[in-house]
Amino acid sequence: MHRLGMDPGDIAVVFLTHFHGDHTLGLPPFVLHRVFVDRRPLTFVGPTGIDEHLEKLWEVSWGPDWQRVMRPQFKVKYLTAKASGTISGVRYETVKLDHGTMGGNGYRIHLDGKVVAYSGDTEPTAPLDKLVEDADVAIVEATGPGDVFSHTSWEAATRLRKRHPDTRFFFNHVYSGKLAGAVKDLQVIEV
Repeated sequence: MHRLGMDPGDIAVVFLTHFHGDHTLGLPPFVLHRVFVDRRPLTFVGPTGIDEHLEKLWEVSWGPDWQRVMRPQFKVKYLTAKASGTISGVRYETVKLDHGTMGGNGYRIHLDGKVVAYSGDTEPTAPLDKLVEDADVAIVEATGPGDVFSHTSWEAATRLRKRHPDTRFFFNHVYSGKLAGAVKDLQVIEV
């Protein structure tokens, strides 16, 4: 975040789609910063069980020091996502998505008169269309070509984009191959 000129302390809310490791294991360094460097309050919004899942992650990350030393300094709230709400001045809607047995949440975030839809991992089912419908921007996974269990393939992502031609799509979670025209890591895009 520092490389982009962003202050990690300015983040007031983090939305989590689900609890798989490839979506949560990058959080401990951020939390470490918020425990020792910038102690402004922070809210995590996510699926049911968010508090238990994240507290376990912090305990695995720092062992007994988490409860004894760090947790008392961490100004955090864990909120189970509602169908819609406002947290830290950010208005959102939640759409339940299909992703293996765990499922996940997609979010429609309302910012400066625009709607940003974010899916995390999901199968290309009807709820994904509901998530991106009339969004200005959609950040949706496109794991790779062909059959990708409980994820969206490149082919399904292409069909999704054709069904929603007025939405600007950014595809992430690309695990296989390369996509022509993809943004570079840390590239800033104006919306």
